[in-house]
Amino acid sequence: MPVQIAQRTLEDLGFAEVLRALAHRCRTTPGKERAQARPFLDTEEQVSEALALVTEARRLAQEQFSLPLGGVSDLREAVNRASKGGMLEPRDLIASAQLLYAFARTRDALEEREDTVPILATLGRRLPMLEALASRIDRSFEPDGTISDRASPDLKEARDRSSGLHRRIKSRLDELLHDEAFLPKLRENYYTLRNGRYVVPVVSNYRGEVPGIVHNASQTGQTLFIEPQAMVGLGNDLAIAQSVVAEEERRILQDLSNQLGKEATRVQEGLDAVAVLDEAEAVALLSADLDAQTPVFVGVEEMALRLVRHPLLALKGTEVVPNDVVLSGQARALVVSGPNAGGKTVTLTAVGLCSLMLRCGLPIPVAEGSRMPLYRSVHSTVGDAQDLSQGLSTFSAHVVMLRDIAAAVGKDSLVLIDEIAADTDPREGAAIAIAVLEELLDKGAVVLVTTHLEELKALAHMDPRFLNARVGFDAKRMAPTYRLQLGASGASSAIDVAARMGLPERICQRARDLSLNAGGPLAKALAAAEDERRKLNEELDRAKAAAEAAEKLRKELETQKQAFERDRKERMMRFNEDVEAASEHAAAEVRELLQKLRAQSNEKAAQEARVALQQRAEEAGKRAKEARAELYQVVAPAPPTLKVGAWVRHSGFDKDVEILELNGDEALVAAGILKMRVPISELSGSRTAKPQQKFPERNRQEAALKKASAAAAAEVQATNFRCDVRGMRTDDALSEMERFFDQGMRSGEEAALIIHGHGTGALKQAIRDYLTNSPYVRMFRPGESHEGGDGVTVVALRA
Repeated sequence: MPVQIAQRTLEDLGFAEVLRALAHRCRTTPGKERAQARPFLDTEEQVSEALALVTEARRLAQEQFSLPLGGVSDLREAVNRASKGGMLEPRDLIASAQLLYAFARTRDALEEREDTVPILATLGRRLPMLEALASRIDRSFEPDGTISDRASPDLKEARDRSSGLHRRIKSRLDELLHDEAFLPKLRENYYTLRNGRYVVPVVSNYRGEVPGIVHNASQTGQTLFIEPQAMVGLGNDLAIAQSVVAEEERRILQDLSNQLGKEATRVQEGLDAVAVLDEAEAVALLSADLDAQTPVFVGVEEMALRLVRHPLLALKGTEVVPNDVVLSGQARALVVSGPNAGGKTVTLTAVGLCSLMLRCGLPIPVAEGSRMPLYRSVHSTVGDAQDLSQGLSTFSAHVVMLRDIAAAVGKDSLVLIDEIAADTDPREGAAIAIAVLEELLDKGAVVLVTTHLEELKALAHMDPRFLNARVGFDAKRMAPTYRLQLGASGASSAIDVAARMGLPERICQRARDLSLNAGGPLAKALAAAEDERRKLNEELDRAKAAAEAAEKLRKELETQKQAFERDRKERMMRFNEDVEAASEHAAAEVRELLQKLRAQSNEKAAQEARVALQQRAEEAGKRAKEARAELYQVVAPAPPTLKVGAWVRHSGFDKDVEILELNGDEALVAAGILKMRVPISELSGSRTAKPQQKFPERNRQEAALKKASAAAAAEVQATNFRCDVRGMRTDDALSEMERFFDQGMRSGEEAALIIHGHGTGALKQAIRDYLTNSPYVRMFRPGESHEGGDGVTVVALRA
């Protein structure tokens, strides 16, 4: 049984808009025509094949690849004319060459990608390979469309003869125009063409004195355009030569047309293949614009559309609220209720359009995991069916539509009814609606219906084949939410909608008072149930919000716990490192004292050693207490002090570090023995106190040495002549310094500053080894604290 879709259904759902959107994305006329006439497919296999082709086209689109269809023109009529012996115009022949080239490019491109798009590559093999004919046609024309001399030797020879005759005639005419005796007889001193013959403008009074053929005259008759008798012979020769050229050009066009006509069948097949490829690429673009997916449909009987959106609204760029539409188990009819303008009809038509698109082999705007049967027939009645030409009122026309639908449906039918039996007495309308819906379900159809009738909303409580759904209404904003909620019926909210549309408040209030006692027992029971459901849903929403907040807090606490544990381990590691270093230092001092005791071997020396050891032990205990206090000390974060020596936090390393050097937006920092260059933006307030110096005595000695060095006369002063090699490899840095010193010697510099940073010390050592043996260098020294410290080297250059 073929697919049956009534024209009324296509119009109700706006399916033509989908096809127009598809055709708009095609690049060729055959592709556009194919898209506009895209058929409904009969079998699951055909739908699967069409969607597989779309999948490959989308794969190419994701690779930013577009089929090379540039130059494809609709030449079906011209090729058909050529096949019957007709002669084509140059523009048609040039377009045919571009078409044949496009066939070859497209086929080659698809064959290169056959591993990823095998179906498209198979289609590409239907494109004929006629590059030789394309080259023959292309070579026969110039870029401006004129026939080229390359088209045939005879044409070139004929054109050369014609050009030679033109030159001879112009030369003779130039001589005539310079004849003093001839000039007074001319109206003006020039020659021109009339009817393809060269003529001169002669004053009519001198007609008898200028022998020749009159080809034209001015409007006043005062000027005659005469071909001088001496030129007539040459003019005849030129006319013959031009006719030979024209005949040869006609012969070339006919020959090329005949060659194209012989391949007419293959060219037509190529155009058909181009139409299929162009349409597939357009479907891929449409699917991407809709963010469409392919639902599961093979062997599916239940509908489960996840986050479905109306295709036409999505194409217009309108913000669409996605909804789930599910009919499973025994449920075969979805009864959608709720306020006017709340999205009931949008839901109805969205499902209908998706069913039609799927039957055409088009992906639909749903989320992954959706399921939808392939319906063999789709019927709808949406909007006003009034037909005054047949004397039918709105209700009468609606009933006629219901009658026709009930007679046509069967298994695998989808029926969409908007506001069923709404335009008559509510009780009788509800009775008709229930009877019609039961008939449709008994015949095996799936039904989606919108209604305001309370009796239809109650069906779901009595018949498991019915499922309620409602579109939401926000009482605070007095506006619909367009959110579909399955399993619940919705109030019409007609009075609230009327108030939002501007009906006076006194009228709305009176309507509310009247409506309190207007409903029957069923309506009141449904209203009470709906109110209870609303309260339960609010409680559920609050519980969900509380659970989400608790989960968020749990994750935050877990993160803090992990950070605390990591920080504790780092502190313990630093404490152990400090204890180990102190122990090594103490052991070294003990070894030194023992050596002295062995050398002196007297009581006084032993007593002094005991006192020294006691002093060392007390100092070690004091340092251990300080380290333990530091281990458990927590300092609140504070803004970083960005200066050399500051103690700050590095966010990426999650560790407190010391700033060794600042350079623009970067800083050189140290974390223990590790040194690294980091962006200043990654530094923040420290989380721990800056460690105390581990060896105060040694540090005091170093400080004393530095103080003494600072007091001594400097051998060389720093300069603005600088070379920055930080971050370079050793070989690159030494080459850069070599060029730098060459430049300094030429410019007469006496001193230089090499900026190498601290790093691991390897670059600094290599630079100073180089300076020791450099012929440019008289002496060098490390930089002072105000010059950059040991991260720079100050150099005195030889004169």
